Amino acid sequence: MPRPGQGKEDPTVLDHRQHALQGKAPRIFEQLVAVLSQRLASGAIAPGTILRTAAVAREFGTSRGPVRRALDELQAAGWLSGSGLAFVVRTPETLPSGSPQPEVETAVPRIAAEASWARIYGDVETTLVARMSFGSWRVVEAELADHYGVSRTVAREVLGRLQQRGIVKQDQRSRWYVPGLGRDYMADLYEMRRTLEPQALINAAPRLPPGMAKSCLASLDDAIARAGELDGRDLDRLEHELHVDLLGYCGNRTMVEAIQLYQSLLSAHSFLYMTAPRIFPTEPFLPEHRAVLERLVAGHVEPAADALRQHLALSLDRAVYRIEKVRNLVAPAPVAYLVPIP
Repeated sequence: MPRPGQGKEDPTVLDHRQHALQGKAPRIFEQLVAVLSQRLASGAIAPGTILRTAAVAREFGTSRGPVRRALDELQAAGWLSGSGLAFVVRTPETLPSGSPQPEVETAVPRIAAEASWARIYGDVETTLVARMSFGSWRVVEAELADHYGVSRTVAREVLGRLQQRGIVKQDQRSRWYVPGLGRDYMADLYEMRRTLEPQALINAAPRLPPGMAKSCLASLDDAIARAGELDGRDLDRLEHELHVDLLGYCGNRTMVEAIQLYQSLLSAHSFLYMTAPRIFPTEPFLPEHRAVLERLVAGHVEPAADALRQHLALSLDRAVYRIEKVRNLVAPAPVAYLVPIP
């Protein structure tokens, strides 16, 4: 894939081919670069498309680490703008002079198998997130390893990565557990989000790709127009557009990582939205998100941050109410490696 202003092929693609010729499997991120660059060159991924790290990872059945590195490579080559959790495919007007035209390969390489931890991570995360609303759980590391037929080292790697996302913690005896979403714990999480997210929005505002805020506002207006038809996936997507995609442009990776730690609530909400999206006749967060986005589009950044802060303050009681409703609708099935904590 040539870089802007160059006629030579990108060393990443050459390196990928050398691996193949030598009988070596290219690294995961190299395979992703090859596939995505082909799609960008052919127009299969249209300008203005938002590429979310999590969504790309789900599509290819890979973890987020290689996806982030692949998107960083494509951003450096001039195809994408942004950084962090979401990137935007650049329009022809915003591409640098001599924009890249990667060679379209006739055969799209398959994404090779990943490390053992990556193969089970998604299932473990889904299992734990689906139970956070029902109380706290002890995670038995040995049973987790046995359940998936992996080593204790692999199980520990999975739990360590879940810890970085705030989904599991360790107690004073270094035992793993899933913190239940009780009101006090949720209040702590929302307090931290009210502290971090408005500042992240202020930092992100001047760094947003042209038109991104307007695109998010248009997406939200479309959702409001058909509010009665929205399903759990719609609600989850709208939450991510504001709280993940936009804030990912704050330019402070440490802040983004801190926000992710306290956004374990969003992971839980994904499950709650899928389980019972009709808790409210019309989802209350829709006009609140709009208040944030319309101010952001108008260039009123501080008022947008204030609106975000107010939205998060109002969200706590609704989240508690939603969890109580879901607890009365479903009961989690037993899992060998999870033990309820009284």
